[in-house]
This record gives sequence, structure tokens and C-alpha cells, in this order.
Amino acid sequence: MKKLLLAGAVALFGLSNAQIAQGTTYLSGTVGYSSTENNNNDRKVDNFRVIPTVGYFVGTNVAIGVGVGYASNVDKMTVDNAYTKTRNSAVVVEPFARKYWTLGEKFYIFGQLSVPMEFGTDKRDVSILNNTTSTKATYNAFGVSIKPGLDYFLNKNWTIEATIGDFGYSNFKYKNAKSIDNYRFGLDLASVSIGVKYVFAK
Repeated sequence: MKKLLLAGAVALFGLSNAQIAQGTTYLSGTVGYSSTENNNNDRKVDNFRVIPTVGYFVGTNVAIGVGVGYASNVDKMTVDNAYTKTRNSAVVVEPFARKYWTLGEKFYIFGQLSVPMEFGTDKRDVSILNNTTSTKATYNAFGVSIKPGLDYFLNKNWTIEATIGDFGYSNFKYKNAKSIDNYRFGLDLASVSIGVKYVFAK
């Protein structure tokens, strides 16, 4: 019985000393698009986000990196001979640090600390009987985010990773206006994010 248990432990965790070497580089990122159309109030909302990411292992199982990308939101609602349209577009910058812990030959858990930032423009159009009024405002947003995650190596170059939940703080502020603070705590399964990563194996 002891031999059977030992064999099972070796099969599951036998190569748990596998490490991600210092000097390893990887590429990943997020791409997302969603569109919602409500025919009850003639409202349509489009969201788009693309953030390529590069990471570098500064030590064994310790990586730092940055994501730089673009995000946009278009929200339009039409009522009779009038409509309102809001367009948000922003440059997104998110430096981060990750610490990995080995669970098996190809399986890791990690914790990620990041500082997401957005620098954007908010444009609003209000049209009534073909008379349109437009306004424009700039905004900044920054935060601190902690995310736990899982990483599975399909082979030496490709991995599937998932983050679960989001713990952190964010601050949103229009120019010449008061800021809005938001605190997030919890492992919400609705906040699971799954992606792929390409590793330049050494």
C-alpha cells in the first residue's frame, strides 16, 4: 500500500521541482469584443479591448512585464427624433509582477500584482431634431490589482493560463472633477479569465 501511494505521489508531483528559468521571455495578451443591442429602447453598446503583454523572468519563477494597448466603448440610444451617443477611448498601460509556485511538471499557480492605468477621452453627442451638441472630456484611471492564477504548459512553448477573481483598488477621475474610488474583494467565478501564452523557452 505504501509503495502504491508513493508511486501515485511520484506520478502526480514527481517533477514538482520543475522551475521557470531566469531569462525566459513570454508573450501573451487579451483581445475582447462585445456588442449588446436592446430593441426595447433602441440602445446599442459596443466594447473593444486589445492589450498585448510581454513578460520577462528576472529570477527563477519570478517575472515582471507590461501590457500596453487600447480600449473603447460606444454607447448609443435613440428615442424618436433624438439620440445620445457616448464614445470612450483610452490607452491602457499595465505593469505587473508575478510569482510562480510549482505544483507539477507542467502545472503552476501564481500570484500577480499589477498597476493598471488608463488615459482616455470621453466624447458625447446629443442630437434633437437634427441639432447636435457635442462635448469632450479627458480622464485618467489607475489602480492596484492582485489576482491569483493557474498556468498549465501544453509543451515547452505554449501554456494555458487562468486568473480567478480580482482584489484591488481603482481610481477614476475626469479633468476638473472629483475622483471615483472603487474597492474590489472576492473570488468571483464570473471574473475568471482564460488565455494562452507563448514562451521563448531557453
